[in-house]
Amino acid sequence: MADIGLFEAIYTARAIRHLRPDPVPDELIEKVIDAGIRAPSAVNYQNWIFVVVKDPALRARIGQLYREAGERIRSEYSARLSDRPQHLSEAGFQRIMSSAAYLREHLGEAPVLLLACLRARKADQAVGGAGGRVPAMTQRTASASIYPAVQNMILACRALGLGTVLTTLHTFAEDEIKSLLHLPAEVTTYALLPIGFPQQGYKHGPVPRLPLEQVTFLDTMDRPWRQR
Repeated sequence: MADIGLFEAIYTARAIRHLRPDPVPDELIEKVIDAGIRAPSAVNYQNWIFVVVKDPALRARIGQLYREAGERIRSEYSARLSDRPQHLSEAGFQRIMSSAAYLREHLGEAPVLLLACLRARKADQAVGGAGGRVPAMTQRTASASIYPAVQNMILACRALGLGTVLTTLHTFAEDEIKSLLHLPAEVTTYALLPIGFPQQGYKHGPVPRLPLEQVTFLDTMDRPWRQR
């Protein structure tokens, strides 16, 4: 497999939700996670936990919980789900929705489900009490010690020819997921990455984004980065 450069990986790490059921060699998964643990970690605490789910019965059960969570969101947040971004065409928006619907129905068929978690630090547990959950005020900043690792793993998947996507829908079934994976109270899941080889017709490619001058400002938000 030919190596690709960093910027090529960044510019072509497209979200891929249609995955083949073919097994993924353990050595590739190890490379993906090894890339993840090179990410920044607050105070170098490295309190991340990565759970690789390969057991078919476990994957199927997680897939069922994911699907049920998706149905709940569709009924409770229907207005949000129909809120099309202005920069997306209707056709483009429907492609994303269709792809997300596919993942809802087929998540458990991905050969690997990788859950990225954080163990609450002792100081956070002291504030959070016996439950061990990260307090709400620190939850936001705690994620800074796991999402960079997740992005590293996404880029590693791209470099290795694997498909994946960052999803958090499983968190609506957090308690059930934690019970299935025997996660203690002080460990919280932050992301789920279904990993596998892309199905035919689904491949990495350019990632369309708004031009930087639309989202970048100089000093204050009323001063565009590029003056017109």
